[in-house]
Amino acid sequence: MKFRRLRPRLAVLCLLAIGLSAATSAAQPDLRSTLRVGVWTLWHDREVKLGPAGPGNSIRFQACAGCASVTVTQPASIRAAGDALVLTESRRSIRASRVSISAPVTLGAHGETLTLPWPMVVTARSGVLVMAATMPIESYVERVVASESDDADSAASLEALAIVVRTFALRQVHGHTEYDLCDSTHCQLVRWNASTARLTVARTAALATAGETLWFHGQPALAYFGKDCGGYTASPAEIWSGAHPLPYLPALPDSYCTRDGGHEWASEISFSDLTATLATHGLARPGWHDLAIARRGPSGRAVMLRADSTAIPAEQFRLAVGESLGWNRLPSTWFEVVRQGDRFLFHGRGLGNGVGLCQRGAAAMAAEGRSTEDILNQYFPGAAAADEATGRAWQRFSGQGFVLESLEPSDVAYLPELSRARAEASERSGLNASTPFTVRAFASTPAFRAATLAPGWVAAFTQGNWIATQPLRTLAARHLLDKTLRHEFLHCW
Repeated sequence: MKFRRLRPRLAVLCLLAIGLSAATSAAQPDLRSTLRVGVWTLWHDREVKLGPAGPGNSIRFQACAGCASVTVTQPASIRAAGDALVLTESRRSIRASRVSISAPVTLGAHGETLTLPWPMVVTARSGVLVMAATMPIESYVERVVASESDDADSAASLEALAIVVRTFALRQVHGHTEYDLCDSTHCQLVRWNASTARLTVARTAALATAGETLWFHGQPALAYFGKDCGGYTASPAEIWSGAHPLPYLPALPDSYCTRDGGHEWASEISFSDLTATLATHGLARPGWHDLAIARRGPSGRAVMLRADSTAIPAEQFRLAVGESLGWNRLPSTWFEVVRQGDRFLFHGRGLGNGVGLCQRGAAAMAAEGRSTEDILNQYFPGAAAADEATGRAWQRFSGQGFVLESLEPSDVAYLPELSRARAEASERSGLNASTPFTVRAFASTPAFRAATLAPGWVAAFTQGNWIATQPLRTLAARHLLDKTLRHEFLHCW
């Protein structure tokens, strides 16, 4: 499936004047709408250059919660001095423990330049800068999907990935104090300078699944993903010590992943490098001679290794090697190992931990015409996507030339009015789409805003053949439903 660049359109009807935002948000629960994401977390930068994001822009700093903001139009810098910061702009320096930066801002460090449209907070720890951007959740999902996907993916596999990414971000404890998630594979990879093409298809997937996470029998579920399961997914207990078995994350064969024969890898690590790595990470003291697999899990992956008599969890072993010697040395824990002289030879299959969604398999399923629901059921049997705020599943109602998606069963009553709007738009444009449009009616203004990033006074949002609207009952009560949907259907052609 080819994706074209899509330009979102907003239906700007005078909703602010009639109080739509207040009417639809007062009774709704407080929804989490942002995430704090670590920026350049693997670089350990000690200084970063700051610049206005384009001609005519400025940078606004705040060195403490009660301090007056400082606005500058020239480049500045922030340097770590122990656990403190030194902010230098023009000819003066300001010392602070925490600096807030209003968006947008351009960052420069380690030979890379990056412009971020979100506000940031900068602190320091042991002479290293800690930078965190506060992003809308859906912007984060879009960035991760753009970073983790590739050209083999199409709509269904991208949407499945978006749901898993969102679930992982909101449900897991990631172990950071200064931000919710880092931008490395420790959490989920964020390539800040992802290409426009990748961001476009990722944005489409994020919008189509906005607010959806995985649920199992009415309870929030956990979700993971990896590049290539090697033909057999893993259970969490095979990978992480202390993990409990989960019925929707079993170890199962995956024929989709190996449609083209699968991926195998080989690696060599010297005895001296491996000895130093295990000692550095506290896994085995120097003096051992042989390394062997002591136990495997149901998928065939190594669960426990032994360096002579010292037991080493296989995933800890893989992570230690990755951190010290490079992540390409041991792509997974599904391997054989033999010693040959002063080297250890590893041969294995798969990329990643193998738990949950296999991206290679999901892409193959999508290429065969399988749906997003089919993909999720393959990798999370018994679990299903539902609205994160309510746990309710989106329902789909077929109209004439469109599909209505809603959390409210009563919205089916609006199908005749939507059908008339769609027919009038077709008559006015003289066009008739060959595939149905999708209309997703959000249950509240906060949910609509979080999904589309549109202001609350906007009635609807269109991207390609996908339309998001404020609650239909509110539009109908203000006699705006027909006008809004006709306007949006016209934008779909």
